[in-house]
Amino acid sequence: MNLLKLLCKELNDLGVEAGLDEYGYVMGRIPSNVDADVPAVGFIAHVDTAPDASGENVKPQIIKNYDGSDIPLKGIPGLFLKPSEFPELLRHKGETIITTDGTTLLGADDKAGVAEIMDAVQYIVSHPEFKHGPIRIGFTPDEEIGRGVVKFDVQKFDAAYAYTMDGGEAGELEFENFNAASAKIHIQGSNVHPGTAKGKMRNAILIGQEFNSLLPVEQRPEYTEGYEGFFHLISFKGSVEEADFAYIIRDHSRELFEKKKVQMQQCADFINAKYGAGTATLVLKDQYYNMREQVEPHYQIVEIARKAIADAGLEPRVQPIRGGTDGANLSFRGLPCPNIFAGGLNFHGKMEWVPLESMQKASQVILNILSLFAAKRESCK
Repeated sequence: MNLLKLLCKELNDLGVEAGLDEYGYVMGRIPSNVDADVPAVGFIAHVDTAPDASGENVKPQIIKNYDGSDIPLKGIPGLFLKPSEFPELLRHKGETIITTDGTTLLGADDKAGVAEIMDAVQYIVSHPEFKHGPIRIGFTPDEEIGRGVVKFDVQKFDAAYAYTMDGGEAGELEFENFNAASAKIHIQGSNVHPGTAKGKMRNAILIGQEFNSLLPVEQRPEYTEGYEGFFHLISFKGSVEEADFAYIIRDHSRELFEKKKVQMQQCADFINAKYGAGTATLVLKDQYYNMREQVEPHYQIVEIARKAIADAGLEPRVQPIRGGTDGANLSFRGLPCPNIFAGGLNFHGKMEWVPLESMQKASQVILNILSLFAAKRESCK
């Protein structure tokens, strides 16, 4: 909330009409300055960071004119960001690289997106000659736990289309993402003194491990890519008496996604048949769906973004998101919302980094999109 309050104040100080609501959403609007009926276009980023690593007291390192060598993450002796492990670093030789110090994540997911939007806004308000239609700005909380737009008022935002600035490396453009669900499994065991446990003890930890072994090994994240989905065990807590396992389930295909949920239920049924009813309790919850079916009928917004990226001097790379964005849920709520690169890499961990030049390109893409929307309508007058 402190960051959201700051962003709202910065927008107001720039002369932008903006407000922060009770749920933690900042919404701003810049009126059109062209004499044409241009649709309102929004740009959205989230301010929360992933819970996978600490985001507190971040101490970024700024490496200017990166020479392609290993980068020491000085907060932890002996820890390096190495091109041998992350060869994409070499694509950014000569650029300014921002990294963590190895003790926290960086937070470029998605504070890079926040910075890029604010940079574009600053340019727009200081260059009244820049032609654009109505602009909408949105900053959201809670994206990383899948609740980023639960209270987002689409009608109040009042945009025809929007783009999330929440992707990876420069040039990426995405309009399809995983279908996503969470799965929580509670295993109820039976604890008996190990000296007299024969035929009586049911070790919940081991039963949970057996449950996990029933899922296909090749469908774990570390063995998948592209359009391939997965089952991902994200946490475990347990004792002999009871244990809890948490998974996320992902697939781009809605059909395969539904089959994965059925497979999870079949594993729970097997455990209950073997060890007794009530041993395994499964709770499945859908989180979001593939935005493609909602965005594709408005494919012109993808084409405009593709041209905007090319006009920024980058090679557009349209690809599926192996994850999700606020835009997925917004698309299903009537606001078609593809995703554009924010420039960062190695999100959700201490090896996170972002090139300054990629962030500058992302900001330019925002301006290019607005120019293309305005020019398209001006030419139709």
